[in-house]
Amino acid sequence: MARNLASRTTNILRSIADNSNWKKQCRFYIAHGAKKSAELKSMLKSKDLEYIMEAHNGLSAKIVEEAGFKGIWASGLAMSAQLGVRDSNEASWTQVVDILEFMSEDTEIPILVDADTGFGNFNNARRLVRKLEERGVAGACFEDKLFPKTNSLHDDRHQPLADMEEFALKIKASKDYLRDPNFCIVARVEAFIAGWELEEALKRAEAYANAGADAILMHSRKSDPSEIESFMKAWKNPTPVVIVPTKYYKTPTQSFKDWGVSMVIWANHNIRSSVKAMQDVSAQIYKEQSLLGIENEKKVVPVKEIFRLQNDDELVQAEGKYLPER
Repeated sequence: MARNLASRTTNILRSIADNSNWKKQCRFYIAHGAKKSAELKSMLKSKDLEYIMEAHNGLSAKIVEEAGFKGIWASGLAMSAQLGVRDSNEASWTQVVDILEFMSEDTEIPILVDADTGFGNFNNARRLVRKLEERGVAGACFEDKLFPKTNSLHDDRHQPLADMEEFALKIKASKDYLRDPNFCIVARVEAFIAGWELEEALKRAEAYANAGADAILMHSRKSDPSEIESFMKAWKNPTPVVIVPTKYYKTPTQSFKDWGVSMVIWANHNIRSSVKAMQDVSAQIYKEQSLLGIENEKKVVPVKEIFRLQNDDELVQAEGKYLPER
């Protein structure tokens, strides 16, 4: 009995220690994330047109940072795709948060996460932003559609919108629940995606800005920027506007500047380019039954480049410092 009691006591003490370490880790991430969230808010308020780039895991986030981008878009489509599931909330929010933890840990620039509809009502959304804060994420973008969401770029899918008042209160609840006042909540307006006209887009954007959104993401899937241009010319609210020109990619970015857009998101091009590269390399190796072609044609990076991106040198140095000589 004494041995069992001692064992149980040891386990309890370990649990307390683990919980203490977890709280310390959360405090570190929140403090570190506060710097990143302040940077993201500064980008949204900048007089210059800012750009952020899609990433979907720790490796791609590091590549985006090294390319020179000041911020990362953690794309819901891309994160779902790299898990092999559809962009219809088939990946749970806890799985998404786990991915974001690696992305945040591996980079020093702010991450704005595509948080879909918030994975439910106001309570799901506010709990999500609390968990994102704990992982050092800088902001969350919520879209005004119903859970589970449908990807906005589907041409033939019904895109039902959320009740405007309920979504505005979801934004307010998320803002009220924050511990970091600089954590950014971006409200994504899907009125154009759902087939509504400019009047509905303006009405919704105004309601979400009044609810406390730090920026409005105005989305369009037209191949020309007419919907975005008309919105920007009619938008008199000082709340910054973010756009995603995936479909109207031929539009010069100078036009976005002229219209007063604050931020452009290159939303899915790393996942799309990596899929293309993997398809080409897999097909070539299968056809040639050899690695000679892809290595000679430099279609893959050296293994040492993967080690570098993984910060392998730090581990080698740490092993020399903390492991006994053998």
